[in-house]
Amino acid sequence: MEIEQPVPLERRTKMPLPLYAGRVEAGFPSPADDHMERMLDLNEEIVRNPASTFFVRVQGHSMKDAGIHPGDILVVDRSLSPMDRQIVVAMINGDFTVKRFRKSKGIVFLEAENPDFKAIEISEGSDMTIWGVVSYIIHKASS
Repeated sequence: MEIEQPVPLERRTKMPLPLYAGRVEAGFPSPADDHMERMLDLNEEIVRNPASTFFVRVQGHSMKDAGIHPGDILVVDRSLSPMDRQIVVAMINGDFTVKRFRKSKGIVFLEAENPDFKAIEISEGSDMTIWGVVSYIIHKASS
């Protein structure tokens, strides 16, 4: 799975929108709650480290079983060190990719979340850099 060129975060404007106190029931419907809890700015909600955060748009299908699809936007934090099983954006041999970071017995792998794609073993001397850890996935709801 490839990703487009990273886009750095630029906080140009704030756009707080209403956040309602009631939850949306995903099971049985519940009575509507008419009062607003507060205003919500998504930048404040999903960006913890503005100086080290960037966005990338996904291309390809190698992470479909992780719920990452073509056109999705990933929020990536470069200040986080990858831990086993986290999803990361990496550069391998000059190409960006998004994969699941795996480390077992000192061996690092980048695994796809699609059985049609093989894991990439990162051997010593490989040209690979972890650009950051994916903190959020933004995708359009299907219609």
